[in-house]
Amino acid sequence: MKKIFIAILLIGSLASCKKWLDVKPQTQISADELFNTEDGFKEAINGMYSKMATTDMFGRELSAGQLEAVGQSLYADPLTDNNGYRQSQLYNYKNQSFINRKDSIWKGYYAVIANANNLLEHIDVQKNLFKGVNYNLIKGEALALRGFCHFDVLRLFANTYYNKTDGQGVPYSTKFTRDASPLYKISEVLTMVTKDLTDAKNLLAGIDPIVDKSYKVGYGKVDTATENTDPELFHQFRRTHINYYAVCGELARVYLYAGDYANALSNALEVINANKFPWSAQSDVVNANTQLRDWIMYKEIIFGIYAPNASYSLDQLLGQNTTGLYLPIAGGDNLFEASTSAGGNDLRYKTWVQVQAGATPFYKLMKYYRDGTSNLYDQMVPAIRLSEMYYIAAEATFDQSPSDACNYYNTVRFNRNIGDSLQTTNKDEFLQALTKEARKEFIGEGQIFYMYKRLNMPIISVAGTPIAATPAIMTWPFPDDELTYANR
Repeated sequence: MKKIFIAILLIGSLASCKKWLDVKPQTQISADELFNTEDGFKEAINGMYSKMATTDMFGRELSAGQLEAVGQSLYADPLTDNNGYRQSQLYNYKNQSFINRKDSIWKGYYAVIANANNLLEHIDVQKNLFKGVNYNLIKGEALALRGFCHFDVLRLFANTYYNKTDGQGVPYSTKFTRDASPLYKISEVLTMVTKDLTDAKNLLAGIDPIVDKSYKVGYGKVDTATENTDPELFHQFRRTHINYYAVCGELARVYLYAGDYANALSNALEVINANKFPWSAQSDVVNANTQLRDWIMYKEIIFGIYAPNASYSLDQLLGQNTTGLYLPIAGGDNLFEASTSAGGNDLRYKTWVQVQAGATPFYKLMKYYRDGTSNLYDQMVPAIRLSEMYYIAAEATFDQSPSDACNYYNTVRFNRNIGDSLQTTNKDEFLQALTKEARKEFIGEGQIFYMYKRLNMPIISVAGTPIAATPAIMTWPFPDDELTYANR
C-alpha cells in the first residue's frame, strides 16, 4: 500500500492538477496509519466538512461572499468596498481579488474531492474495521461529497447544459493522484455526478440514522429533537453531513440541471414526503428574545455546513458598515416588496434584514447573526434547504400541471406568512415569479447565481436592473495554474 502522507482532519489546498497536490501540512500521518481504524475514517470524512466550512468555501465565499456578489443579491459600495467585491459585481474577471477568490474556491473543492478519493481507495479493503452501519455511512458520504463538489465546480466553471450540452466541462477526479485528472464534456460530468450520487443514495438507503422514524430534527435545547441523542457521536446531527435526504436533494438539483424533470421531481418529493424537515414556526422566527430566535430557519435545513469559526467573518462582511456587503434600503424594500401587505408580513423581511442607522441607512443581513452569550442552535451555513425542494418540484411539474406547480410555489410563500397565491398557466410568468421568490429565500446562501445561469435568465441587480446572462459573465475562467500544469 502506498505510503502517502496526509493531514489529520484536513489536507491542505489539493486541486485537480499536480502543483496543488504538492502540500506540506503541519500535522502529517501516513494513509496506512490513518485508515487502519474506524476512527481514522471518521476523522478523514470530518476533515472534508471542515474544509468546506473555511472562509474560502461555505464559511464565506460560497455563501454570503463571492457568489452573492456575482449574483447581485447584496451590494458592494464602489466608494467604501474594502473587500474587492465591487469588481466582482462589475464582472471584471481579470481583477486580482476576484481571481484569488475564484482560484481558492476551485482549490477548495478539489481538496475535498482528493480527500474523498483517498478515503474511497482504502475503505473497501478495510471493510472489516467497521461496526454496524458505519461502512455504508462513510463510503456513501465520501461518494456523495465527490459528486456534490464536482457538480458545483461544473456550475461555476463550465457553460450551462442549457446552452451547450457537449461543451467543455471540468476535470472529474476519481483517483488520489498527482496526475492531472481528465477533462470531460458537460454531459459526461453530469453522468459521473449522477452515478456517484446514486451509488451514495443506495449505500445510505435504509441505514442512515436520519431516515429512522424516531429521528427528529430541531433545536435540541428547547424541543423534543433527537438529533443529538444517539449514543454514537458520529450518528448525531446528521444534517451536518451529506445524509440520505441531502443526497436526494442534490440528485434533484442535478436532474433539474440536466432537464430530466421526472427524476428531479421524484427525488425532490422523496425529501418533501418524508416530512422530516418541518417548516419554521412564526413564533420562532420572530421571537423577541434574540437568543431564542430562529434566524436561519434551522429546522428546514436538509444539509448544512457546521461552521462555528465562520461567525466572525460573516458578521464582519454582512453590514457592520458599508465596507462589506449589504442591502440599500430601496433595494431591500423592492426585493421583499415591503410596500405591499404581503411583503410587509413576509417572515424573511421581518427577520433577515435589519435597518442600520447612520448618514446613509442600510439593511444588514441577519441570517447568520449570533448572540454573544447564547443561541438556539449552532452556526450552520445552509447548503440544501426544504424550500428548494418545493421550487424544484414546482419547476419540474409545470409543463404537466401548472396548477400543481403553483401549489408547490404557494406552499413556500404560505409558510413565509404570505397569503397571496399565484395561479398561472404562462411558463415565463411562472419562472419570473419563481426566481423572484428564490432571490428572497436564498439571500446570503450563494444559490441564486446558479439559478440565473441554469435558466439563462438575466441577473437582477440590487437596484432592480437586469444584467444579461452572457457566457462571459456566467462561466468563470479556469485557474491559470490549472491551464498551465494540466495542459488544458
